[in-house]
Amino acid sequence: MFLEMIKSISISDKDLLERFKIIDIETLKQLEAKNKSIVVLMTHYASYEWSTVTQLLIDFPTVGIYKQIKNKYFDQLVHRIRQRYNARLIPSYKAMKEITRDKVNGKLCSYAFLSDQSPSLDKATYWTDFMGIKVPTHVGGAVLAKRLDMSVAYLHVEKVKRGYYQAKFIPITENAKNCEDFYIVKTYLRMVEEQIRKAPEYYLWTHKRWKHRHAEIPKDATID
Repeated sequence: MFLEMIKSISISDKDLLERFKIIDIETLKQLEAKNKSIVVLMTHYASYEWSTVTQLLIDFPTVGIYKQIKNKYFDQLVHRIRQRYNARLIPSYKAMKEITRDKVNGKLCSYAFLSDQSPSLDKATYWTDFMGIKVPTHVGGAVLAKRLDMSVAYLHVEKVKRGYYQAKFIPITENAKNCEDFYIVKTYLRMVEEQIRKAPEYYLWTHKRWKHRHAEIPKDATID
């Protein structure tokens, strides 16, 4: 998977479209037709970096929300990969401000959030079960979708064979503002769990998703 990530720099568009096949791009196009921006929730699973090829198939500009990596060389590599199709990248701490500005300016975009990592404890406002363990989880994408009335979809990726994947967009909601609190997050996590249980070998376990499992839960946090 790491080698395929690096291959993202040199692989041709034709090969990438063949190796990372979006099997239902019409689903995302139908969400585009709603005339409002889209939050795409993703997970660190099965050469997820190749999903940048989606930009060749849709009308909305793709915007990646990312957390800066401490190793500056690896961070530069990730930037190079994710900006292949001139995708705009927004650091997570600026996401609220910039996405709200897009909304005010009437700019429609598809915002990609990799939301399966652990937030820092000072931002651990929502705790729920993930793979049977109570942990904090990122809620930024869901909160923004609800606040700014965006559609939400999950990008489900499967490995077909060595070097080949297929992906599909699964709608979570077209009316985020009317969803119950944390409905989007819980639905997303159940989809991620289903993928992991089906083929755990393709999940990026190195992110230490459960590193806060024994931490003291903040008093003002929501526990589900």
